[in-house]
Amino acid sequence: MQFRKYGLRFSLIFLILIVALCGFSIKLVLIQIFKSSHLASLAEKQHRHSIEIEPIRGTIYDRNLRPMALNISAYSLFANPRMMTAKDKAKALKYLPELLNIKPSFVKERLARKKYFIWIKRKMPVDMADKIKALKIAGLSFMNESKRFYPNGALAAHVIGYAGTDNTGLEGMELYYEKYLKGEAGWSQIIRDAKQQSLMLENYYVAPKHGKNLVLTIDETVQYITERALDRGVEKHNPKGATAIVMDVKTGEIIALANRPTYNLDDVANSSLESRTNRAVSYVYEPGSVLKMITAAAALEEGAFKESDEIFCENGKYRVANHILTDHRPHGTLTFEEVIKLSSNIGTVKIAQKLGPDIIYKYGQRFRLGKKTNISMKGEVSGWLKAPKLWSKTTIGAIPIGYEVTVTPIQLVCAVAAVANGGVYMKPQVVKYIKDQQDNIIKSFKPEVVDRIISIDTANRVNEILSKVVEDGTGKRARIDGVKVAGKTGTARKVVDGAYAKGKYYASFVGFAPADNPRIAAVVIFDEPHPSYFGGTVSAPVFKEIVENALKYLEISG
Repeated sequence: MQFRKYGLRFSLIFLILIVALCGFSIKLVLIQIFKSSHLASLAEKQHRHSIEIEPIRGTIYDRNLRPMALNISAYSLFANPRMMTAKDKAKALKYLPELLNIKPSFVKERLARKKYFIWIKRKMPVDMADKIKALKIAGLSFMNESKRFYPNGALAAHVIGYAGTDNTGLEGMELYYEKYLKGEAGWSQIIRDAKQQSLMLENYYVAPKHGKNLVLTIDETVQYITERALDRGVEKHNPKGATAIVMDVKTGEIIALANRPTYNLDDVANSSLESRTNRAVSYVYEPGSVLKMITAAAALEEGAFKESDEIFCENGKYRVANHILTDHRPHGTLTFEEVIKLSSNIGTVKIAQKLGPDIIYKYGQRFRLGKKTNISMKGEVSGWLKAPKLWSKTTIGAIPIGYEVTVTPIQLVCAVAAVANGGVYMKPQVVKYIKDQQDNIIKSFKPEVVDRIISIDTANRVNEILSKVVEDGTGKRARIDGVKVAGKTGTARKVVDGAYAKGKYYASFVGFAPADNPRIAAVVIFDEPHPSYFGGTVSAPVFKEIVENALKYLEISG
């Protein structure tokens, strides 16, 4: 009886063992045959960690190889939530938000993820990393990366642009030449132990390809001179915005380009869209009287007028179709030269009427109004020059004096530089060359002639007339002692909501110096300056400060 009793128990236990053995055998078969690759992959991920090796982004230099954008070392904080205890996470949640200036909810959400690697904060300063290291929180580690740094803050912001956290260009040259500056990432595979600590052993490594360096045509010193003068003008005349550009008339190289408002390249997060917009290439406006130099060039090139020809300016009022045209000051009879020197609207329109719409349009096109300059900057717009078939009866009294036509600041400086350059229009350039990390030049940008737009003789005659504008015309405040300056003022009413707004103007001055041997051309534009708003009183003095100091510096620097 007892044997039967124990025999039954024995059989039951034996059966259980047999079933368990069969179950384990089946599980083992499943693991070895059907799940082996998956489990091996998990083990690989747990013990081998692939790290992307960031390339060094190329440096952006000014024309004299002074760095304007470069990379510096920075620390990036990451966590391994799977290796952190509840106590570790609580400590991290207590201290990290305040140290990193981030929300506690962000830290909590990150640490709740079941991952071996998660970013907490990218590219922080060394002192901040040291404070976090001092906390000695298990599961937190740092990766040494690089961060874009702009040593001059806001200087030349609209030319340089900026790169994001991942060192990808987002504006300006950083964006336009991204494929050269970025480089290519490398890879390294690190072996880790069971506690997820790196053993500093590599079994796979691909070196990164570092980015190329960019050398601009911008001169850091002239850029500073330009921005300082523009800031003084902004402080004095309270405009909505402003632009100044300085160009080498012989090569088309942009030596300085500045806009207001602007922004700090090292604090882009606190900037507005307006402050980041490059007005020099993206804003159009009716320029007013500065375009009278094109009307004058057309009349002289066509042989329709001489400087001494007399024009009756109707004592200040003149009807064009159903519109009454006026001058700022009434004039009687003026010579052709005096019409431009004193900026007579009536005299200029009478010159244009003799030339006719087709000639006016032809020279507008020659000076490349309504066409992009193709400067290597994102966001350039073309402006507008309407064909004669679209003209109304009053257009002949508008386009020749800078209305019913829109231009960008870069178009204006290129136009006046062409006059200074003997009638040869140069393509504007902002980059001299691109070189690799070993200083080998891989691409250079030579001066590029676009076209001859007027003859040397006409250019010299217009030059002389524009010099008279500064000597004893509307541009007197642009005069520089000991330097012959040529230029033209412009004051244009501003269109707001489809109509000319009362009390809102653009004030402009374009010119070049020295007029007897032109070296640099410049344009200065103020958007809604007040209470003063005339180009001769607002923009001309800023032009003078920029050009006078730039010429002194360039003379010294050679």
